[in-house]
Amino acid sequence: MNTEHPATDAPREREPSEANVRALVEAFYRRVDDDPLLGPIFSRALTGRWDEHLAKMTTFWSSLVLGSKQYRGNVQEAHRPIDDIEPRHFARWLSLFLNTVESRYEPAAAVQFMEPALRIAQSLQLSKFGWDYQIPVEQQELLAALKRQRTGGAPEPRFPERPGAEPFPAKFVGTGADEK
Repeated sequence: MNTEHPATDAPREREPSEANVRALVEAFYRRVDDDPLLGPIFSRALTGRWDEHLAKMTTFWSSLVLGSKQYRGNVQEAHRPIDDIEPRHFARWLSLFLNTVESRYEPAAAVQFMEPALRIAQSLQLSKFGWDYQIPVEQQELLAALKRQRTGGAPEPRFPERPGAEPFPAKFVGTGADEK
């Protein structure tokens, strides 16, 4: 897989559709595969199964954002066999995913992906690291901002500032420049 990032001036989608959800999943996992932190973990878990995984993730995200209800699976069980995951891996996954979504969708459409991604990550983090694990404050704040956006509590999402095109979200644990 090679990295393909949409141009920064490319028009963003106003609404999710089956086609652009598939394009999002493919673009995101190209970035994951190329990422020095996440790539090796995904390669070990998905060797020979990338196509199957991409199809499953397209079905998963289509079920969540389009309401297709075709995904059949258990997110917790699917991730249980992966032993070498640390908090920084979640941070990197979220950063790559939220950046990919933000670059491809208008804010109102992006929220439809971002809020579930943050909720699922939180559930997986607590399951993996124990119920006393402290979800990073920035992750909690972003989830609260997205909820306000979805429920009409704010006119636009209040994302953290990203000076100098710092990765989104800027202050998640483990997204420092030393890990790029």
